[in-house]
Amino acid sequence: MGAGKESEFGPGKNPTTVERASERELVVTRAFNAPARLVYEAWTKPELFMRWWAPKSSGLTLLSCEMDVRVGGRYRLEFAHAASEQPMAFFGEYTEVAPCARLAWTNEESAAGAVTTVTFEEKNGKTLLVLRERYPSKEALEQACEGMESGMPEQFEQLDALLAGHSSRH
Repeated sequence: MGAGKESEFGPGKNPTTVERASERELVVTRAFNAPARLVYEAWTKPELFMRWWAPKSSGLTLLSCEMDVRVGGRYRLEFAHAASEQPMAFFGEYTEVAPCARLAWTNEESAAGAVTTVTFEEKNGKTLLVLRERYPSKEALEQACEGMESGMPEQFEQLDALLAGHSSRH
């Protein structure tokens, strides 16, 4: 669909690539200097997920995170935004769970919600993470991309920092 957008948040960091793969699919790719087991834990353990998911520059605070990571299990993330008194929630169901290899879930907070798939491919102690979001329409993708193209690189930089600290303790 077009050229990808690459972002680097700091010197010597792995770049995050955000690309529109089709009219309805967004693909985000990033290598992490950590084994797949640790990257997967950061995606599936609420106490770790809460430390990196909300981009700091967005003004969002992740208030709660519930995850029942199994096929048919549910998740719910509740956020507050500095500019709004009303919290907002993201929620859905896990449709695929292959520990340390693949996760997939639905995003059910609106009719424009995507199906998200994340794969974790380890090679020489590093993990290539590929996140794919498939939207029900071109318009839904356009709306989602407004924040994701800048937010995902920042989120993944935060995940990188968490993993650097987490890896040194394991």
